[in-house]
Amino acid sequence: MKAARDTRLLMHRHIVQMLRNPVWLFVGFSTPLLYLVLFTPLLKHFTGGGSTALVLGVFLPGILALLAFASGMSAGFGTIFELQSGVIERFRVTPASRFAILMGPLLSGMTMMFVFDAVVVAVASGLGFHVNWGGIAILAVLLALLMISMAAFSVSTALVTKEISAFAAVINGLNLPLLLLAGVLLPISVGPTWMRVIAHFNPLYYAVVGARALCAGSFGAAAVWQAFAVLVPLCVLVVAWATTVFRKAVA
Repeated sequence: MKAARDTRLLMHRHIVQMLRNPVWLFVGFSTPLLYLVLFTPLLKHFTGGGSTALVLGVFLPGILALLAFASGMSAGFGTIFELQSGVIERFRVTPASRFAILMGPLLSGMTMMFVFDAVVVAVASGLGFHVNWGGIAILAVLLALLMISMAAFSVSTALVTKEISAFAAVINGLNLPLLLLAGVLLPISVGPTWMRVIAHFNPLYYAVVGARALCAGSFGAAAVWQAFAVLVPLCVLVVAWATTVFRKAVA
């Protein structure tokens, strides 16, 4: 019970901090909307003039997975700031649960991610995207697993590197290849064979393919259970590692 209470309090603290930063909110809302507005016409031309609904059925799930991935991978920047400003040091003398100190910021980031997702889906629906509510509900679980996995990895990396330039080098070095090999903007099936093979070693790829199947209402598709089979154990392992690293940091 104490861990749950501490997690709720720390989650509230980080949500309030985010809401007090209007620039962060503006960027958070505008980036996925710009993807929709600017890339959808390009993809319509790429597909030979296909309908907007057809294009969004492929493009929007990738954007939702991208939001989860980016929200998670950016979590470590806040950790670096708190580490350098002494917040992590002050947590050492508090009775707060160490697991709650880790999960509070992660859950607050996930909550804001779902707010952004809801806005993006609403806008896409207005553009012609057909919302399959059952698929969206299951997709929310999948995106939560992806976001928590990436955020736990990001926070752990921040605590290990302890320095903004080293952390940024690691995160930026991973972001580009993972995104390109996930087929976020275009299905990886249009790529060469070697790229399709390498993509299967990328957890983001499974999230993107599973998201497209769920948005299409294909609940029993192999891509859906494969996505959960990859992301569930990945989330458990990364959170366990992050908890160990965090406990040592605030011991």
